[in-house]
Amino acid sequence: MKKDCCHHKRKKKIYIYLLIGTISFIVTVGSTVFIIWLILRPTKPQFILQGATVNSFSLAAPNLLTSNLQISLSSRNPNGRISIYYDKIEVYASYHGQQITLTTMLSSTYQGHKEMTVWSPILCGNEVPLAPYLAVSLKQEQMVGMVLINFKTSIKVRWRVGKFVSGTYHLYVNCPAYINSGNNNNNAANAGVGNAIQFKNCHVDV
Repeated sequence: MKKDCCHHKRKKKIYIYLLIGTISFIVTVGSTVFIIWLILRPTKPQFILQGATVNSFSLAAPNLLTSNLQISLSSRNPNGRISIYYDKIEVYASYHGQQITLTTMLSSTYQGHKEMTVWSPILCGNEVPLAPYLAVSLKQEQMVGMVLINFKTSIKVRWRVGKFVSGTYHLYVNCPAYINSGNNNNNAANAGVGNAIQFKNCHVDV
């Protein structure tokens, strides 16, 4: 009986030592990561919509939108000690929350410290059906001469510090801009040929 009791106590001590060791390891790793973060101060890349050309933008009955837009999107890595792998980049145009072009895949790239990368994708949508209330809103904005379009980008990135490469993180970029739709007296065939105006800053979420 005493032998079983001693054996039970030994097992209990082993479990306690294992628990203490596990907690110590987690605390050590967490502290190391926190210290590295304090030293490196990682910052999200900065995105700017440098320009946009509207080749076509027309709304035809029944609420079918055809568009062809080319944008110039730049990304700058503000970090002095961290480089970035852009593994998967998808971009599309959206109108009031509805996607109006096909998703375009951009080429993967590596961005060193303080470097800048520029992409110039063409975004197309052929007879995309709009929700009726959005079609009404779009016609009103076309009459005014400006249409607010959001250029959205979904990106998978990895951070590199020296030889260490992190796991994959998602970045979601939203670049709103007004495009010149032109007051064309409802001539849908020639709607919105021109450049985007009144750019706004791109917003980046993780």
